[in-house]
Amino acid sequence: MKLKYTYLAAVIAASCNAMANVDYVLREGDPLTSQQWHLQNTGQTAFSDRGGKAGEDMNLDLTHALGILGVGVTAAVIDGGVQLDHPDLVNNVKPGSWDFLTDSADLKPRDGNDTHGTAVAGIIAASAYNGIGGRGVAPQAGLVGFNLLRKWTEANWLQSHGLYSDGFNRSSFDFPRVFNQSYGGARTSPQRYNYEVTPWLKRNDDAQEEITRYSHGGKGAIFVKSAGNSYQSQSITLKTYGRGRIYFDNANQGLPVQNSNLERMDATYWNLVASAYNADGVKSSYSEVGSNIFVSAPGGQYGTTSPAIITTDLTGCDRGRNPAYGRNDLHGGHELDPNCDYNARMNGTSSAAPNVAGAIALVMSANPALNWRDIRHILASTARKIDAEHPGVSLSFTHKEGDEFSYDAIPAWQTNAAGYDFHTFYGFGAVNVDAAVNMARFYSATLPPLEITDWHSTVANAIIPDGALTGVDSHFEQTEELTVETVQIQLNADHTSTRDVAVELISPSGTRSVLMTPRTGTIFGRSGFTETQMLSHNFYGESAKGVWTLRLIDTQGQDEKFTFNPSASGEPNVRFTHRNNQEDGTLNSWKIRFIGHK
Repeated sequence: MKLKYTYLAAVIAASCNAMANVDYVLREGDPLTSQQWHLQNTGQTAFSDRGGKAGEDMNLDLTHALGILGVGVTAAVIDGGVQLDHPDLVNNVKPGSWDFLTDSADLKPRDGNDTHGTAVAGIIAASAYNGIGGRGVAPQAGLVGFNLLRKWTEANWLQSHGLYSDGFNRSSFDFPRVFNQSYGGARTSPQRYNYEVTPWLKRNDDAQEEITRYSHGGKGAIFVKSAGNSYQSQSITLKTYGRGRIYFDNANQGLPVQNSNLERMDATYWNLVASAYNADGVKSSYSEVGSNIFVSAPGGQYGTTSPAIITTDLTGCDRGRNPAYGRNDLHGGHELDPNCDYNARMNGTSSAAPNVAGAIALVMSANPALNWRDIRHILASTARKIDAEHPGVSLSFTHKEGDEFSYDAIPAWQTNAAGYDFHTFYGFGAVNVDAAVNMARFYSATLPPLEITDWHSTVANAIIPDGALTGVDSHFEQTEELTVETVQIQLNADHTSTRDVAVELISPSGTRSVLMTPRTGTIFGRSGFTETQMLSHNFYGESAKGVWTLRLIDTQGQDEKFTFNPSASGEPNVRFTHRNNQEDGTLNSWKIRFIGHK
């Protein structure tokens, strides 16, 4: 069962004089911290038109007041360029950064628009109490960076994870314990996960597994990954029209255009995937979701009508985000930022991931003896049930013969058989730093050794009836005892419109997890599912023993209209129609494996 921890704030406060004025401690010496709602949300506007809901933040006041600031933990920012000599970052920089554009250790951004990595680094570990800017979640954690995204190759990716770089000798004190990956791809259709067909996937998984499990004398490391930003629309390149975004009419019936499980890197166990919430304490409008989400963290909105995230920017008023904005806000010079070294428009799950990475650094700093699975367990056990009354998303559809159905495509908050709360939007919930750090400080119940079962194959060869809520079921019986931490499947199914198909997995305890929401993806790309991997944390703590049910449901699409909005300035929008299919599909086969402990 899930352990319930009461945070003994009063007891700890009695032994810590700093708690006499937490607000003063948090704000003293960093002028922008008063507007950093993700650290302490008082309803401040953060240089936007309005503020959010007080209390919807990382809940880290006491942790910072106790002086737990990330000391002894180094975070790696795998991104674009990072301005490591930024005055709010330079004191936390450690050896080991690398720029794959120049094959040098100089990560300085090469142009004034390469701002992303610097913003991410500031969210994790901008310095505190130095009289400038704001601060990071872990303001005394170490920082290294890799300029990878502007020169992406498999070899560079592997080197950025420390397998070959001399600067990241495994015995080095500065070898990262947290890797932040605020990037991803727009996937228009289900992806194939096959080591033989795509060998880099195996090298990818092997690299992450090796570092996760065996670095730091077996205490390991954690890779944090952003969930993606394609809930409302999707970026795509069309041969005739170039690059742009697709927007479905009727807001895609309230469902994500891209489910995070559609991205292969987000469906691997070795990435801890984070979704984003805003200053009102609800899912950020853009944030992708899925059963693969582990936790949620602040990402904000766009910094215009409501707050984004305030963080480091390229220095100077002629670089970074400053020239792009003419509003009377932080950008272009402000009494709190006279040198234009910060921005108030950072958002996306690119912001949520480094907030999680910073939180992990604080937990590691609070108890350096913890291993990587203990930390994941602590995050799952202490996460806050955000947006608690969210009803989920129902999808109504009409069968070709006239029958009307309503499908629970995204369930409301569920409590599984082990007592863990889970939501497709938020995973286990919002990261709760003070509760996680408290649990970490007094943690003694180390998890049993990790067990990863073989893949178990099931041949189905069963019809997926068109537009029938009953769908088709296939079963697998797990005969061995195992406490679940994660479940993965790989799916083979023929279908001419995967946008119609919902994929569910039901545990022996009756917990239903929607692995793939319907209305996901676009009309472009391959048809059906071919060795498509999906992951769910919904069953955390449950017993794997018993009969597992895979269910595929055709939710009877309809002719759908959507708009392609080209990125090129002045190009007109293009309208398309996705024609509904009225054909049955086929569930061919599937595999399942369990990751957990005995």
